[in-house]
Amino acid sequence: VQLQASGGGLVQAGGSLRLSCAASGRTFSSYAMGWFRQAPGKEREFVAAISWSGGSTYYTDSVKGRFTASRDNAKNTVYLQMNTLKPEDTAVYYCAASRGSLPMSSSRNLNEYDYWGQGTLVTVSS
Repeated sequence: VQLQASGGGLVQAGGSLRLSCAASGRTFSSYAMGWFRQAPGKEREFVAAISWSGGSTYYTDSVKGRFTASRDNAKNTVYLQMNTLKPEDTAVYYCAASRGSLPMSSSRNLNEYDYWGQGTLVTVSS
């Protein structure tokens, strides 16, 4: 599976962006997907995850109520809608795919993911 993230850019605080992650391969619909981010000088951290069906989602506390993960399996694409952006959301955002049956409670763990996209930069100005 190859993953291609896009949609990053420069936005003012309070603004919105929608990230997309397009996947190759016919088995995309069987993969749980995650979003992670990495700010300069910091470790990569979990942002959100969505189950293979889209029926379950899981978010880190700092983005709950502001970010929404969704997917369109017919288009092999997963999305991250980001609203009310804050300067602390500035980071490179990565999408990742997990082949296994990934419980949402385990979705924070980077090691649960088998494939990673190249990242897209989100910069939020104050």
